[in-house]
Amino acid sequence: MKGFLKYLLITVAVISGIIACTTGKIAYTSDESEIFNSESGDTVAISNDSLEYEIIIIEPGFNTWLQSVARPEGYYSQNFLESRNHIYVINWNQRVMEPFRYNPDLYTMRIDYDPNIDYGYEVNYKLYNYFIYFQRKYNQRLAGFIPRI
Repeated sequence: MKGFLKYLLITVAVISGIIACTTGKIAYTSDESEIFNSESGDTVAISNDSLEYEIIIIEPGFNTWLQSVARPEGYYSQNFLESRNHIYVINWNQRVMEPFRYNPDLYTMRIDYDPNIDYGYEVNYKLYNYFIYFQRKYNQRLAGFIPRI
C-alpha cells in the first residue's frame, strides 16, 4: 500500500509539473507595464480612403504602445497580417456573440473584416497590433498561440 501511495504521489507531482510548465504566460516589458497602467486617452483612426473603410480605436495606452513597443511597419508581410487578423476577427466576433461566456465589457462590438478585401498594409498592421495589445493587456487569447511582439 505504501508503494502505491508513493507511486501515486510521484505521478501527481509529475503531472502537476507538466501542466504548470505548459500554461502560457506572457512576459511584459517594463515599458508595457507602464503603458497598460496608463490612464491617458488614445484614439487611433485606421483608414483606407480608397475603400472608404475606417476603424477607430479608443483605448488608453494603445497609441503609445504602438509607437514604442510594437514592431515597426514593414516588419511583417501583409499576407502574415491578413491571415492573423482573419483568425483574430473570427474569434473576436464569436466572443461578442457569447456575452455570458466572455466579458461583454471587453468584447463590445463585432468587427466586419472580409479576408477577400485588400484593406492595405496600414489597416492590417494597426488592426493586428491592436489585437496583440488587447490580448497582452487583458490577458486574453484570441488564437491557439501566445501573442508576441
